[in-house]
Amino acid sequence: MPLRRTQTCTAPHHHVDDADAYLDEVATICAERGLRLTEQRARVLRLVADAGRPVKAYELIDLMRAGATGPVAPPTVYRALDFLLEGGFIHRLESINAFVGCHHPRVQHSVPFLICDKCHSAIELEDEQISGVLQARARALGFEPSAQSLEVHGLCAECRVDA
Repeated sequence: MPLRRTQTCTAPHHHVDDADAYLDEVATICAERGLRLTEQRARVLRLVADAGRPVKAYELIDLMRAGATGPVAPPTVYRALDFLLEGGFIHRLESINAFVGCHHPRVQHSVPFLICDKCHSAIELEDEQISGVLQARARALGFEPSAQSLEVHGLCAECRVDA
């Protein structure tokens, strides 16, 4: 069964940074959708949530190995990431090849990110107007988009002050 998010995001959302609440919400969504949030998937999700910043797959593999009682095979982590991406529970930042938790996993949305080149923070910029303009312009040119990824690099407010 393909994983789908069932709602479309139509308004800005307050971002919740509580990792426990986030994991509980994902577990609830999985139960509602009849999906299996296995121990390995939940562990990868916990590591992404606890990182508090974009985290690369090889970092996740190292973190999984550090806390494991047995061997951790990279394909296990990649399969967990695929499940979490497909379910809309995490986002992949293409330009830096890293993963972050999704602040609103119940809604289907395209999310532009602001990525700081100094501290590597990533801000999920929920703005349907930006996504809508990109979709409309693509369709006006006869292009049917299937996915979109918009990442803006620069310096966050904190790093700009420190510079």
